[in-house]
This record gives sequence, structure tokens and C-alpha cells, in this order.
Amino acid sequence: MKKIGTAPTLFYPESDGEPMAETGKHVRLLLDMIETIDRHFQDAPDVHVCGNMFIYYEEGNPRKVISPDVFMVRGVSKKDLRTYKTWEQQPYLDFVLELASPSTFSRDFAEKKDIYEQILRVKEYYIYDPYHEIQPSFIGFRLVGSSYEEIDFVEGRLPSEVLGLELGEHEGVLRLYDPIKDLWFGPSREHLGEAENRASEAENRAEQEARARQEAEAELEKLRDALKRLQTSE
Repeated sequence: MKKIGTAPTLFYPESDGEPMAETGKHVRLLLDMIETIDRHFQDAPDVHVCGNMFIYYEEGNPRKVISPDVFMVRGVSKKDLRTYKTWEQQPYLDFVLELASPSTFSRDFAEKKDIYEQILRVKEYYIYDPYHEIQPSFIGFRLVGSSYEEIDFVEGRLPSEVLGLELGEHEGVLRLYDPIKDLWFGPSREHLGEAENRASEAENRAEQEARARQEAEAELEKLRDALKRLQTSE
């Protein structure tokens, strides 16, 4: 009797076993950008922010895969995903950032750019080299019709229509800037540090004001004593 076999289940790997980024600086920046963008959209339940995740863009073909350093997509919940399959999730992405290096820039500017432009239809694609070893070390593209057009710098920053913010270097590190609030956004540890500095400054001011009050009260008491002595002598 002939046995009826079952079709093999396609396996979509979650990792290729390679490090998540080239250097410690790349890793920190990758995590910082994911956290900062995610926090910016924390009140939007259908905005998914992630990075270093396999995105499969052709059902039935596990070889059709790409892994952006940082990406954002609307229309997807914030739930954790182990891989991103375009036939199960939103098929097109809104934002991608690749952190480039001399060993990756040719793929970032060629193969990946083509995939983001023609297949994943990424609305905005940015490439940034934190060590400035490649040229250009910072560039952005916006999808206009069916092809990418380079984004112009404004006061040294690249405006993102998708994020509603601008990308630029602040104190030598890639950060996000809000031109309306005139405010730079960074990871929570930086904001915590700024809050601690503000608290420390406020505490110092309070101590200085307290000392000034004490000195003023002491001086006033001396004047009162002197006035009493004058009145007594009369």
C-alpha cells in the first residue's frame, strides 16, 4: 500500500548566527535608535519598531530575506515578533536605517537599496556610518512614485516625514531632533542623566538660596542688636 506523505514544512530561520552589528558603537547606536523611535511612538498601538530581525518577503522561499538594522512600520501591533513575514504582516515598511561600515556599504547602497525600493517599498531609507569611514557617511532616500530620491539636508539634518522628526548628529552621535520643540531625543539613559543633572542643579540652587537666607537673617540680627545698644545708651 502506497503511503501518503506530507509536504515538508518550510523553515524560516530567526538568526544566521552572526553578530548583530560590526562594532560596539554600531550595537549601541542600533539599540539606542530602536528605543528612541519606539518611545516616540509609545502611544500609537499600531506602530511596530524593531531591528536586527529577519524579514521574509516571498512566501515559500526562505532565501528571500533581509535584516534591517532598524525599521518602523505602521499597521502592525507592538507584540513581539520572532521573524517578520510580509504575507502575514504589513507587506510594506515605512522607515529603515542601516548602520554602515566599509564592509557593508556596497550592499547597503546596492542590493539592500533595491530591495527596500522595489520590493518592501520602504518610504524612507537612511544609511549612516558612525565612524565616517565611507562616503557619503550619512544619506537618506524617500520613495517618490516607484523610485528613491535623495533627501536634502536642512541645517545639517535629514528631515523624516515618516517619523515627524529629523535625523542628525548631536555631540557626535546620531540622534533624533524635534524642530518644533527644538529638542534632541536620545535613549532613556541620557534623559535620566539630564534629569539627574537638573535635579542636582536645583538642589545646589536651593542650598545656595538657603545659605543666602541664613546670612541675611544673621546680618539682620546683628543690625537689631546694634539698634538695641544705641537705644539703651540713649
